[in-house]
Amino acid sequence: MILFPAIDLKDGRCVRLMRGEMETATVFNDDPAAQAQTFERAGFGWLHCVDLDGAFAGRPANADAVKAIRAATKLPIQLGGGIRDMTAIEGWLAAGITRVILGTVALKDPELVKVASRAFPGRIVVGADAKGGRIATEGWAEVSNLTPTDLGRRFEDAGVAAILFTDVDGDGLLGGVNVAATKALAQAVRIPVIASGGVGSIADIDALIAASEPNIEGVVVGRALYDGRIDPIEALMRSNSV
Repeated sequence: MILFPAIDLKDGRCVRLMRGEMETATVFNDDPAAQAQTFERAGFGWLHCVDLDGAFAGRPANADAVKAIRAATKLPIQLGGGIRDMTAIEGWLAAGITRVILGTVALKDPELVKVASRAFPGRIVVGADAKGGRIATEGWAEVSNLTPTDLGRRFEDAGVAAILFTDVDGDGLLGGVNVAATKALAQAVRIPVIASGGVGSIADIDALIAASEPNIEGVVVGRALYDGRIDPIEALMRSNSV
């Protein structure tokens, strides 16, 4: 199981939010590139980066910070936030980003996701962010009538690399990952699923492993890494044993 340490960017700094609300931002590092290097030295195999300002603005807003991260580490990076047209997709992939996450546009322009997935096989991730079990868009400010499963099934044969399933209701609260919903989505679609939101301890990683669902590819870990609730060495040892 892949552990994706999160670098969420607001005003060029590493922050964590609670339930995706910008006014709850806690700054953990003023230097995103240094944070990326810390995660690389700890032994992680990926980075998960989100341009929070971009998610709300609908266009990339922390490009300099992302480029600094890319220059500072050799780790593959998956990036989301404000990527809503082919120009942005092509630009980030050309800049060395390994996978781009398409969230709002996956709901509002599914054809773009399909075209991008065909053009860049294995490099497009669909963001399925759920509030109350329904897909949320525009930086989680708007909620649709679609469920994560509804959204995932739209892209079953599109060549999408993964579905990033975020339980917005628990994001940043450290109250536990939504294992049941993650497993249900992983069983309902053929696309690999990445869990996100609420990871607060090693027990959450253990719970995902115990779910014994091979279609769960990994989990994003954020605040619990920054505040020391999860030890990287222990977490990686657990995840690598699967």
